[in-house]
Amino acid sequence: MKVLIVEDEQYLAEAVAQVLRKNNFDVDISLDGEDGFDNALSGVYDVILLDIMLPKMDGLTVLRELRNEEIFTPVILLTAKGETEDKVVGLDSGADDYLPKPFKTEELIARIKAVTRRRGEFRNEDVLSFGDLELDPLTFVLKRGGEKYSLTQKEARLLEYLITNKDIMLSSDAIIEKVWGYDSDAMDSNVQVYISFLRKKFAALGSEVRIKNIRNSGYILEYKA
Repeated sequence: MKVLIVEDEQYLAEAVAQVLRKNNFDVDISLDGEDGFDNALSGVYDVILLDIMLPKMDGLTVLRELRNEEIFTPVILLTAKGETEDKVVGLDSGADDYLPKPFKTEELIARIKAVTRRRGEFRNEDVLSFGDLELDPLTFVLKRGGEKYSLTQKEARLLEYLITNKDIMLSSDAIIEKVWGYDSDAMDSNVQVYISFLRKKFAALGSEVRIKNIRNSGYILEYKA
């Protein structure tokens, strides 16, 4: 598995890289945002470990630009910031996971395996449609007519799960198990955050698709033409 570390603290970057290499990961390091962005554009990496506070180009800008370029490599944000609003901004910008510093290397490795495992669990190659929306599950691009929006990996997987089970009320527990993984520590609040992200993107596209929340039951898609 090939990993790109984008981290300006060289000692930390080298230490993490050494641990990952001992665990049979192939690792490259970028010490600033511009170099990290250029390397990530190659699309050769299985996962990117991305610090938020970077010289030349900050991590969130790197992340947004990668998604704009339709580079959907899983990204784990590494940052000293631990506030909820920072996590939401990072996830909404396209991150797949978030790990505040300091962290244990065992947890980092587990997170890397989790995001790459979830990526491989979904193999639907057909464009999915519901109402006035179309989702490409491979590129994570959501379309309505001539308009399109790039989703994060987790947003796309959540929407894919909702579309493929469009006639079924899906509980938060079922969504967490499918989208986050059965061994995840995600909670109902995580599902609510990502449902909110999808609703905002539906609205940005002018879609009439809605995610209906039935109290104490779950979520289901509905469409009113």
